[in-house]
Formats: sequence, structure tokens, C-alpha cells
Amino acid sequence: MGLFTGVLTLPLAPVRGTVWLAEKLQEQAELELYDESAIHAQLAELESARHSGEYQEAEIEEAEDVLIARLMELRNGR
Repeated sequence: MGLFTGVLTLPLAPVRGTVWLAEKLQEQAELELYDESAIHAQLAELESARHSGEYQEAEIEEAEDVLIARLMELRNGR
């Protein structure tokens, strides 16, 4: 990028920075969403909650279904 282009696009710098940050946040969220060890840990937490009676069985089953779907998606290569 030349000096002239840099000066002309300077007012857009905050927008470019915001877009870059949003992209990085999205990447990190996807990494955490499809982290197999995190999914297993969440399934273990649900099992503990089931034994402690913390949540209703329907809520636990719904959460398990979501986690298992993510795990299957991960293993099938998204």
C-alpha cells in the first residue's frame, strides 16, 4: 500500500480493525465449539448434573443431543 492510498484509507482503519477482531473472535468461537475435549467435558458435566438432580431429565437430554450432534459433525469433517 502506497503512502497516498494509506492516507486516503486512514479513516477506514477503525472499521478494518473491527472487522479483523470480529473475524478472530469467530475463529476462536468455532475452535471452542468444535473442540472434542471440550465436548467430552460438557457431556461429563451433564452426567454429573443428571446424578445430582440439578436439571430436569428433558433439559439434560436436549443438551446431550446438541453436544452429540456437534461431536458427530466434528468427526464427519464438518
